[in-house]
Amino acid sequence: MAKLYFRYGAMNSGKSTALLQAAHNYEERGQRVVLAKPMVDTKGDRTIVSRLGVSREVDLIIGPATDVVNMIDNEADVIARQTGETISCLLVDESQFLSPRQVDDLFIIAIRRNIPVLAYGIRTDFQTVAFPGSRRLLEIAHSLEELKTICRCGRKAVFNTRKVNGQFVFDGAQVAIDGGEVTYESLCGECYLDESGGRLASGYVPQEIIQELAEPDPDFS
Repeated sequence: MAKLYFRYGAMNSGKSTALLQAAHNYEERGQRVVLAKPMVDTKGDRTIVSRLGVSREVDLIIGPATDVVNMIDNEADVIARQTGETISCLLVDESQFLSPRQVDDLFIIAIRRNIPVLAYGIRTDFQTVAFPGSRRLLEIAHSLEELKTICRCGRKAVFNTRKVNGQFVFDGAQVAIDGGEVTYESLCGECYLDESGGRLASGYVPQEIIQELAEPDPDFS
């Protein structure tokens, strides 16, 4: 039975690079992969762009109301007619932007269509609130894997912060694609609290939570 995998991490943790490497690994073994990303991710248009400079055009764009199961069934039919191949893996970039129903579709594709699904994304927004798609992936994915990166202080980065014209902001819409005046920086818990005035999205942060967020990760090297 195929599985649904969620590989998550703060921004700049190499998620897109890891996705493209996974696609290469499958194809090097003669297997057919399908790459997809949500329509809301306008960065790169139809292209997955790694910060290392690697890029690749996706096969499918997932709209806000797209039935992902039906989309993959149609794509599988086209591939079978044109090449006689079957889909060996579905790779989804920026999966945090999917709706919970679309994440359920990914689960169905893995179970009912026996196609492994590798979803890459971030857990929380710049206010430390989970994206709906990420929340659902954390609830139902068979496998969870954290991709790690470092904060400017050297600790493991766990939160994403938004900057507008180089200044940290902690209010605004959940989705704002980086580029131009909007950029993002990944921070550890302590640096996030320093920049936000000691608060998370929920308001007051107890001292024990501040201490927990500041502690180094023993598994991070």
